[in-house]
Amino acid sequence: MTSIVPTESAQVTGPEARTPAAGTGRPARTVPAALAPRAGLLPSLAAVYRAQLSRARVARIPLLFVATFQSVGIMVLMRGVVDGGSEARAVVAGSSVLVVAFVALNLLAQYFGQLRAGGGLDHYATLPVPPAAVVLGAAGAYASFTVPGTIVTAVTGSVLFGLPMTHLWVLVAVVPLSGAALSGLGAALGLLAPRQELATLLGQLGMSAALLLGVLPAERLPGPIGWARDLLPSTYGVEALSRSFDAHPDWAVVALDLAVCAAVGVLSLAVATWAYRRAAVR
Repeated sequence: MTSIVPTESAQVTGPEARTPAAGTGRPARTVPAALAPRAGLLPSLAAVYRAQLSRARVARIPLLFVATFQSVGIMVLMRGVVDGGSEARAVVAGSSVLVVAFVALNLLAQYFGQLRAGGGLDHYATLPVPPAAVVLGAAGAYASFTVPGTIVTAVTGSVLFGLPMTHLWVLVAVVPLSGAALSGLGAALGLLAPRQELATLLGQLGMSAALLLGVLPAERLPGPIGWARDLLPSTYGVEALSRSFDAHPDWAVVALDLAVCAAVGVLSLAVATWAYRRAAVR
């Protein structure tokens, strides 16, 4: 079957359609091609999360082992100083959340610092995904790696110090909320640091703060350092887990600690999203 459409009308070159001018046969104006609609937040978040999870699975498992071994070693060391009571609960809770801090704060700061320095943000900036999906997807993937190590640390510490494990199900709330708060902080540090080396340094300093202020019992800290402990995002997750070791936990106070941790997580992730937008346009 032979087409009756003229050759000049059938040929369109390039991504733009041109409208011929009357009587001249030459293009008079250019009509830009329509862009694809921007992807929604939830589908984009799921895609980024799966990509980050598969990318980091092999590389992060050895580091997760190091984080767990480090926390268990701290508890063994503190066993010679702390016998039991509220101090033992603080040591076990702080060591468990330290696994989250090592991965979600330290490693995530390094990752975003490296991404910014290597031009990886340019790749994400070309994708039709919201900035929040990139930050939340990466933070969620890194926080997911902390679940096994946190459970192993909490169970080992409970056995080591003779603490009840009846209410360890609180970890279901402590891990994601603490992970969100620390991941947002780690991402913000990595994105706002002007150099990759500085992002690594800030991430390690943040993890050191989580170690010193989270593992050591609060009543043994001097006043000014105790105030700094209250500003640390992971503190409220540590407090919630520590209270769950009581024979009869005050669930209202535990819920309040978790609510504060959730609010800090939302705030830190919002700051990380703003930092991503700021770094992506530079």
